[in-house]
Amino acid sequence: MADFFQNGVIATLHDLGRRSTEDLERELKAWSGETPMSLIIPCLVADLDAPSLERIVRQLAAVPYLDEVVVGLDRADADGFARARGIFSRLPQHHRILWNDGPRLRAIRDELDAHDLTTGLPGKGRNVWFCLGYFLAAGRGRIVALHDADIRDYDRSLPARLLYPVAHPSTRFGFAKGYYHRASRGAVDGDRLYGRVTRLFVTPLIRAMAVTFGERGYLDYLDSFRYPLAGECAMTLDVAETLRVPSDWGFEIGVLAEVYRHLPTTRICQVDVADTYDHKHRDLSADDPDSGLHRMSADIARAIYRRLAISGVVLSAEGFRSLEAAYDRTALDLIDRYEADAAFNGLNYDRHGEEATIQVFARAIVRAGAEFLEDPLESTFIPSWSRVRSELPDLAERLVAAVEADATSQ
Repeated sequence: MADFFQNGVIATLHDLGRRSTEDLERELKAWSGETPMSLIIPCLVADLDAPSLERIVRQLAAVPYLDEVVVGLDRADADGFARARGIFSRLPQHHRILWNDGPRLRAIRDELDAHDLTTGLPGKGRNVWFCLGYFLAAGRGRIVALHDADIRDYDRSLPARLLYPVAHPSTRFGFAKGYYHRASRGAVDGDRLYGRVTRLFVTPLIRAMAVTFGERGYLDYLDSFRYPLAGECAMTLDVAETLRVPSDWGFEIGVLAEVYRHLPTTRICQVDVADTYDHKHRDLSADDPDSGLHRMSADIARAIYRRLAISGVVLSAEGFRSLEAAYDRTALDLIDRYEADAAFNGLNYDRHGEEATIQVFARAIVRAGAEFLEDPLESTFIPSWSRVRSELPDLAERLVAAVEADATSQ
């Protein structure tokens, strides 16, 4: 059973095992008349064939309080889009699929580029950004949740827990971040810890930065999140309107930076959303800095560097070398704790593999620092929808029209 310990600068809402999913859903249903709720699911065409998506659709079909489900579909041709329509047609809620690679949405993307409102490279960030644009323009929801399409042990309690703190009429939360533990049973390796990027990179990096650069505010905020790389979150309409979305692999950290920019920490919380959680795992790609977790770690590091620079921290090559040393020591100290935790819970633990992973991440810290110094003003953020509306007042409505045209086309 979870504890109720509060630490850090944001509120933590624990699942103490006291309430059923049906109990949460009854309250959410009661509030949904005044506060309609939407759900966004970014999806790859490859996800359509996975058992995880079949489970997600089956579970969501039983959710009584959602007014809308918005699916962003990437890398799909016409046949893939038709398959997605068939799969999601089982949902009783109003639902729409954004065919991001279809001709109508490509034309909108080209128009944005022509007005210097670039949407970046294909990926989760751009997918979510277009889904948020549709959510805002369609006007069906007042709050929106987001989760991935590859959650293997998905349960409909996840969106209920995620939306509850934002929907509750007596709370002031404008943003909720999901958290969970990542331990899974593997057919070959048995039970083991996952979440390598969070455990071995983000947490020790944040703590090493605090020592190296002396900045506390933003770093204390990041260190308050139990799982900062969780893809699950919920937010109010006003947050969604002003949110700039990162287009690189620093998506989750970038979103947290934007939320920190717009909301006081008293309006931000994290919530325990899953008893078990497993999804597809990326390769480390130790020898290829442009793919896998190797690339992800560098993108995350650059995202944090940019935010520190904005707050006035002076970054230099010498500072990044000091940071690498501090990170290495901090990460190795944490390994002792992870090994003890794994032993206590009867999990397999590959200490050699964990230490080798730290060395890959340490190289990413320095490489990301060099790339940042080459272009410290580089931004991977897609402009907020409030900025798009000021430049192209009718574009969001034309996005809705394009999605509707795709939905009714044969």
